[in-house]
Amino acid sequence: MSKSQYYCASSLDGFIAEADDTLEWLLEYRGSFDGERVEPAEGAYERFYEGVGAVVMGSATYEFVLGEPSLGGEWPYKGKPAWVLTSRDLPVPDGKGVDVRMRDASVSDLYEDMIASAAERDLWIIGGGNVASQFADRGLLDEVLVTVVPVVLGAGKPLFDRRLPGGPMQLTGTSAFDSGMVELRYEIAH
Repeated sequence: MSKSQYYCASSLDGFIAEADDTLEWLLEYRGSFDGERVEPAEGAYERFYEGVGAVVMGSATYEFVLGEPSLGGEWPYKGKPAWVLTSRDLPVPDGKGVDVRMRDASVSDLYEDMIASAAERDLWIIGGGNVASQFADRGLLDEVLVTVVPVVLGAGKPLFDRRLPGGPMQLTGTSAFDSGMVELRYEIAH
C-alpha cells in the first residue's frame, strides 16, 4: 500500500531553505569531511527514491528544481508523475519520461489521484513546508523523514509552516552518517 512521505533535509534549527528559497547551505555541505570526499548521507536518498512512484511539490520547489544549475537542465524525476500545486501557469520541461501535472486544487481533492499515480509505490512530498502541512492538516501524511544537517541558518523556510494536528509523531528509525548528518523517520498516527 502506498504511503505519503515528506522527505527533506533540514538545518539543525529546523529550516529547509533560506528565506529566499535557496539551498546554498545544503549544496555547500556536500564536500570534504576529515580530508576525504564523503557522500553526506551515504546512499540514503537513493534507497528512499527506489520506493517512490510519484512526487508532489509546490510552485516554489518546482521553480527551484527547474533552475538548479547542478541538474544541467535535466528533469530529475523522469518516469514518475510529478504533481505541482500551483495557481500559476508555469513552464513544463521537455523530454522523454517527463510527466508534470500542474493542478490548482486542494490536496484533499487530488490525493486519490496522486496515490493512484504512484502505482503502489510511495508518494514523495518534496516540499515545501506548506505543502507538507496541507497533507498533515487533512490526515493524509503518513511519514516524515528528515535528514538533519549540522548547520544553523538562524532564519528561513521552516520544515512545517504551522503546528500540526494530532499528538506526537512516533519515531520509527534513526541513521547517523560520518558526515554528521542524522536521518530521523517518524510515523504519523491516523
